[in-house]
Amino acid sequence: MIFTTIVLNILLFVVILGVIVFIHEFGHFTWAKLTGVYVYEFAIGMGPKLFSKKGKETEYTIRAIPIGGFCSLAGEDVGDDELKKIPKNKRLQGKSCFQRFLIMFFGAGNNFILAILILFFIALVWGGTTMDAKLSNVTKGSPAYEVGLRKNDVIKEINDKKVTTSDDFALYLVVADPKKATEFVISRNGEEITYKVKPRIKKDGKKTTYVYGIEMKQKTTKGFVEAIKYTGKKTVSLFKQMAVTVAYLFTGRIKISQLSGPVGIYSVVGQQSKEGLASILYLVAFLSINVGFINLLPLPAFDGGHILFIIIEAIKGSPVDPELENKIHTVGLILLMLLMLVVTFFDIKRLF
Repeated sequence: MIFTTIVLNILLFVVILGVIVFIHEFGHFTWAKLTGVYVYEFAIGMGPKLFSKKGKETEYTIRAIPIGGFCSLAGEDVGDDELKKIPKNKRLQGKSCFQRFLIMFFGAGNNFILAILILFFIALVWGGTTMDAKLSNVTKGSPAYEVGLRKNDVIKEINDKKVTTSDDFALYLVVADPKKATEFVISRNGEEITYKVKPRIKKDGKKTTYVYGIEMKQKTTKGFVEAIKYTGKKTVSLFKQMAVTVAYLFTGRIKISQLSGPVGIYSVVGQQSKEGLASILYLVAFLSINVGFINLLPLPAFDGGHILFIIIEAIKGSPVDPELENKIHTVGLILLMLLMLVVTFFDIKRLF
C-alpha cells in the first residue's frame, strides 16, 4: 500500500512538472515559429533521449530526467548555427527586439495564463473564497487574546506592511521574526487600533512552532462573477507572495535553506494528493506562477536575463556580442545548477 502510494505520488509529481514545463517551453516554441526563428529541438525533461521524432525542421524529444525541459533556438549557439548553415534571418539575432521579447516572455506568459485558467476553473466548479482579512476566531488565553485582539477584527497592517487579503495576512505572519513581538494594526467599529503580540513557542520533538492564537477562515463563493473576482484577487496575491519572497531572499530575511526544490515539491504533491483534485489543480496553478515569476527575474540563464539583454540592445541601439551573452548565460546556468544542488540538499535534510 505504501509502495503504491509512493509510485502514484511520483507519477503525479512527474505529470505536474511535465505540464508546467511543457506549457512554458511551448510558449517559447510558438512565438519562435510565429516569428520565423529556426527551432532545433523541443524537449521535455533533461538528460538522455527516451523518445525522438524529427519534424520538417524541429526534433521533438522526451528525455530521461523528468525535471525541466528546453526549446533550443538558432542564435543561442553561434558556432552551431554556422556549422549547420542556418540563415541569419532564421536566427534570434535576425529578429527585432520586440519579436525576441515575445519569444522570451511567453514562456512565463504561458505559465501565467495556465494558472489563471486553473484558478478560474477551481472557483467555477468548487467555489472560490472571500479572502477577507478578518479574524474568524481568537483563542482565549492565547497571546493574541491577552493583548486584546478579538473575533471579527479586520487586519489592516502587520509590521508596517499593508494587508488587504487573507493571503497577505498569512504571508507577513510567516516572514515575521518570531523572536520579536509582531505589530498588528486592526480595524474595529471604524477605529484603528495597534497591538503587539509575541507568539508563544511550542516544541514537539525537533519541530518548533510559534502560536499567536488567531484564525482566519474564509467563506465559499459561487457563480461566474464571483469566480472572476476570486481569480483576479488570488492571481494578484500569488504574484505578491513571489515578489515578497524574492525580495526577502535577496535581503537575507529568507534563507536558501528555507527554499524548496524538486524533493520539497514532491513532498507537497504527496500532501495535496490526499486533499483531492481541487488541491492538486491549485498546486499546479501555484507552481506555474512560481516558475513564470522566477524565469522573468533579470538574471543570467533565466528568460528575464535574455530580456534584459534585449532591453540593453534597444537602449544602446546595437546588439550585445552574441558570444559574450551566451558565455554569461552559461555561467548563470552553472550557478543555477549549483543552487539547485544546495536547495535539494536542504530538502532531503528536512525529510530526516
